[in-house]
Amino acid sequence: MVGATAALLSPRRWAALAAAVAVVVAWDAGAGVLPTLSLWPDVLVISLVVLPATLTIPLLGLPLSPIRVALPLAAGSALLAAVFYATGLGALFNVSKLLAVMFLGYVFMQVFEALSWVVLIALVIPWVDAWSVWRGPTGYVVSNKPGLLEHISIGFRSSGAEGYASLGPPDILFFALFLAAAHRFGLRVGWTWVSMVGLLALTILLTTEWDVAGLPALPAIAIGFLLPNADLLWRAWRERGLEASSD
Repeated sequence: MVGATAALLSPRRWAALAAAVAVVVAWDAGAGVLPTLSLWPDVLVISLVVLPATLTIPLLGLPLSPIRVALPLAAGSALLAAVFYATGLGALFNVSKLLAVMFLGYVFMQVFEALSWVVLIALVIPWVDAWSVWRGPTGYVVSNKPGLLEHISIGFRSSGAEGYASLGPPDILFFALFLAAAHRFGLRVGWTWVSMVGLLALTILLTTEWDVAGLPALPAIAIGFLLPNADLLWRAWRERGLEASSD
């Protein structure tokens, strides 16, 4: 498996992925001792620096999306996350959760045989997520079980002890899934990443401006996938009914 993974990643991409993981871990471990920022600088650091830096990891890891590689990597990352949690290594626990859910998103992508399935999910999940945040289980966890949320979510820290934002496992899973879909079906991978990250950053800014506990993130991720690829999706629908597979 090590040999297969190395073959999928070029040395330059492997170095970039390792560097991105190292930077995220170092920031998460050391940000708490830095000077605490006021509200809006804190939010801007999270949304415009920490969030994009962290979410480069799913982008750089795309060559690892084939299921024969992604599935054991997801299991291994989950095992590491359990070990880091038990040993109190919070920064490594956080990035291991990210990797485990990211690889799981890659695995789910391989289940979809046609682009139409991905588009259908992108059209449905914003409504499901909005219900979950405002009326369903996510809203309950945010309001009544903040400790559970901290354990299962992926955190994005700002400078100082207080700055913190998070995305739930489904958010990271679908972020990775849509990136892998863009990669697999010949869509605009780079612009998909920019669009999803940009709309997630906007979601964080709106959460702060409206002074609410949280907003659903999956609408930003789904729209971020659909928007930069709208013309390609329309063309695929006109020509093949979106039934095109990568095979």
